[in-house]
Amino acid sequence: QVQLVESGGGLVQAGGSLRLSCAASGLTFSRNVMGWFRQAPGKEREFVAAISWGGGNTLYDDSVKGRFTISRDNAKNTVYLQMNSLKPEDTAVYYCAAEARSSRAVLTTKYGVADQYDYWGQGTQVTVSS
Repeated sequence: QVQLVESGGGLVQAGGSLRLSCAASGLTFSRNVMGWFRQAPGKEREFVAAISWGGGNTLYDDSVKGRFTISRDNAKNTVYLQMNSLKPEDTAVYYCAAEARSSRAVLTTKYGVADQYDYWGQGTQVTVSS
């Protein structure tokens, strides 16, 4: 059974930082593309960042480029999202996602779409106050 468990969310002032973690189990983590998405109240889920199976390639939405960094530790089956210079518009529930239908796939822009992912975590709330 695949499980993705996010942690690290919370309340932070604008300009502050948070580090999200996503611990994965039940899948061959080191072979999978991993992604982060977010969903604000009343809005659709949107792409934030993705990372290749080996960690050497990353993909970001323009809204977070230069402020957020995605990384992974395959020895710990964990993917991270370091969020700096947070803005009130970053407030959302953040979800970790895993693509399991392929092995050691090349990271392309298709991983910016939620349908590309097979498993999802329960989400962690991030609230940025102004």
